[in-house]
Amino acid sequence: MVYTRGVASTLQGSLIALVSRAGPGPLAGSVHRAVLAHGAWVDVRPGWLGGADELFDRLRARVPWQAERRQTCDLVVDIPRLLCFYNVDQPLPDPALTEAREALNAYYGPELGEPLCTAGLCLYRDGRDNVTWHGDTIGRGSTEDTVVAIVSLGKPRTLLLRPRCGGPTICHDLGHGDLFVMGGTCQRTWEHAVPKATRATGPRISVQFRPRGVR
Repeated sequence: MVYTRGVASTLQGSLIALVSRAGPGPLAGSVHRAVLAHGAWVDVRPGWLGGADELFDRLRARVPWQAERRQTCDLVVDIPRLLCFYNVDQPLPDPALTEAREALNAYYGPELGEPLCTAGLCLYRDGRDNVTWHGDTIGRGSTEDTVVAIVSLGKPRTLLLRPRCGGPTICHDLGHGDLFVMGGTCQRTWEHAVPKATRATGPRISVQFRPRGVR
């Protein structure tokens, strides 16, 4: 497993969130891009969203979180996290998310060629909540290059990446306003996951901004 540095520590992330101004910081000149195999890439910008801990509290209280279930073989099981999805033209639950999306579109729009216009929110209540290996390949993401921009709020959790055809796993620890963007062929040629935490941890909210028709 290959480890790359995301947020250095929970304490450091908290300090970034406290001293930063509320809202998104600059992207130009501050985003680190890692070019991956098979035409994929990821961008990382630690502590991008100022006031992230306060935003986490607002979203946790205001968003109409839903518990969902899914079919696996012969069983119907609970999805181990709470969810809420904001489709195209639905107002986002906090002005800070609207500002963040506008900043992302200003930066990535010329490269992507279309806006990020939906937002999926996941609440990981504790270290037991997780998401297994997958790519965002429902809709156009299964056949086209796209961008999925994740803003991580709350306690840091580990996000893993691995190539679908086999190879080393890459690890990023994300929280406290960190920005993590997957682009190029990433959804088709790589998989990502948030595993169960091996140690006790607090809650985290993941906000995923996507283009129309990508889930």
